[in-house]
Amino acid sequence: MTTVAGELVDEQTRCAHYRTDLDVVAIRFACCEPYYGCHLCHAACADHPAVVWPADDRSVHAVLCGVCRGTLSIADYTVADGCPHCAAPFNPGCRLHHHLYFG
Repeated sequence: MTTVAGELVDEQTRCAHYRTDLDVVAIRFACCEPYYGCHLCHAACADHPAVVWPADDRSVHAVLCGVCRGTLSIADYTVADGCPHCAAPFNPGCRLHHHLYFG
């Protein structure tokens, strides 16, 4: 199973910071291997500052659906309203935080 780090509160990657029914996405930063529940989880648990994905790395699968564990490329995630594998809806408010993950 894919490793998800952070201050998680359930098996669908909801964390202490974002835990609505729609908060089912974990993201892998460019600086490290595990997925994190959110940028605040990375800040709290990683031993280094977060590094965002460069703008030219849009094909990298850096997003994990917490419902089905399918992965999405950055390009696919940034235009998705939900998981293309299982149709689980994603929190539309996450778009406000894309700059914290993707350059």
